[in-house]
Amino acid sequence: MLVNSAPDLEVVAEAANGRDAVELARTERADVILMDIRMPELDGLAATMQINADEALAGVKVLILTTFEVDEYVFEAIRAGASGFLGKSVEPAELINAIRVVARGDALLSPKAVRGLMNRFLAEPRVGQDLGPSVLDVLTDREREIVSLVALGLTNDEIAERLVLSPSTAKTHVNRAMVKLDCRDRAQLVVLAYQTGLVRPGATPPAADVPQPQ
Repeated sequence: MLVNSAPDLEVVAEAANGRDAVELARTERADVILMDIRMPELDGLAATMQINADEALAGVKVLILTTFEVDEYVFEAIRAGASGFLGKSVEPAELINAIRVVARGDALLSPKAVRGLMNRFLAEPRVGQDLGPSVLDVLTDREREIVSLVALGLTNDEIAERLVLSPSTAKTHVNRAMVKLDCRDRAQLVVLAYQTGLVRPGATPPAADVPQPQ
């Protein structure tokens, strides 16, 4: 199997349906669960919600796999706590890397597709009005700036380059923001940034800072 071919990864169980996936999450405690959106008995969205609602599974990450990158269920899964998603057409190396990235909670996957989902669903009145901007008052100005860049799909390295910071400093700011906002991972940080209006549908990253000559 592809995942087992990676020296640092191991498949501990396989589920035939969403209900089995939830039960195996509880018994096997895998670091990352690859979750298909469409499954019998219990679909991937419902299974993801159950896994993320279980406090005993707080350390388990869910990576959504979908046939179509722009899928309304993917957005709902991210809101429910999924750590990222990929289209099923990704290259094997990309899938392996995605599992590693989600396992360390370092980045939300497929930022272009995430922005597409946000543009489509957060523009609707029923979405994006759950929280007011005052929720962000706990953040420093730099943290707010970095959260907005996370929401636009930038990685820690890209944020560091754009703001002329070290990658470790960028990561520290991201982690502090997640703690202050009670977000379990970057996926929830992205959703919150749109819900509070910090980032608007259709937004793009601002121009990078350019160091001035001394």
